[in-house]
Amino acid sequence: MTAPFSTLDGFRAVLRALPAADAAATAAAEERNAQLTKPPGALGRLEMLAIWYAGWRGTGRPRLDHPQIIVFAGNHGVAARGVSAFPAEVTAQMVANFRAGGAAINQLAKAFGARLDVHALELDRPTADFTAAPAMTEAEVVAALAVGWQAVDAATDLLVVGEMGIANTTSAAAIAAALFGGAAGDWTGRGSGVDDKGVALKARIVADGIARHAAVLADPLMVLACLGGREIAAMAGAIAAAHAARIPVILDGFICTAAAAVLERAAPGALDHAVAGHVSAEGAHAALLARLGKEPLLSLGLRLGEGSGAALAIGVLKGAIACHSGMATFAEAGVAEG
Repeated sequence: MTAPFSTLDGFRAVLRALPAADAAATAAAEERNAQLTKPPGALGRLEMLAIWYAGWRGTGRPRLDHPQIIVFAGNHGVAARGVSAFPAEVTAQMVANFRAGGAAINQLAKAFGARLDVHALELDRPTADFTAAPAMTEAEVVAALAVGWQAVDAATDLLVVGEMGIANTTSAAAIAAALFGGAAGDWTGRGSGVDDKGVALKARIVADGIARHAAVLADPLMVLACLGGREIAAMAGAIAAAHAARIPVILDGFICTAAAAVLERAAPGALDHAVAGHVSAEGAHAALLARLGKEPLLSLGLRLGEGSGAALAIGVLKGAIACHSGMATFAEAGVAEG
């Protein structure tokens, strides 16, 4: 889908114009749910998931046939500060692994019948170290948002976005701290597996970045530009594009949720089309989901990224929709209602 913006102000205008769910479809789904051959509420959250999905797809009896997973990759200048257990060249190596079909996300995409696309964003040109300068210029962040927007297939009926980028948990922690306040350490975790000394270093760098850009951080899109990464901006662009096209989204872990939080802070309601796929083992993820009012579908101790937790949750949503749209009503089955 062609990006309908070329500046941050243009993207702000897009966010202000995002549509709501189809109220008539939501009502039709609620009516159908009340007639299905089960006690009221017996399928728990699956019922609300199916109704939510129906509203965004514009039909009271929806199908889920074309899920799309997009993995975005980017390199971070702040990686040179030693905040990751892995060197920056691992980003490109993992992109090659995704494209060869060898990563966890490849297997999960196959398992749940999802199309998988991989977009590497200028891996040979990392963002700036955000403790010294804005991570991205306006032109750079807009370009990354546009990559994400244009990566969403208009035929998709469910979107999952994931990421790969050495040092991106540091960037995500800085974004979360800038958006929601609190000490840098409250949002900083082990990421790729750093030790206590590494966590302390990350927290200092997050604090330095926030202090450096404090003058502009009241604007969520400037938070993204100053503290984010190209892959994080691309995820935000894709999530926004999905909302514009009424494509439901399952959010992944801490980094994806940080990208999504930028949208919600910039335009409340921007994540109405999104549910949280899981809560990750990265300590601050649960706190970030709570700030967004998103209850995770799964809690499996995952901390891989790549979209892996959200990909697993595709199965939950498929189950919800299969029951909602495939079950018989009491009248159809000739079963007496209680």
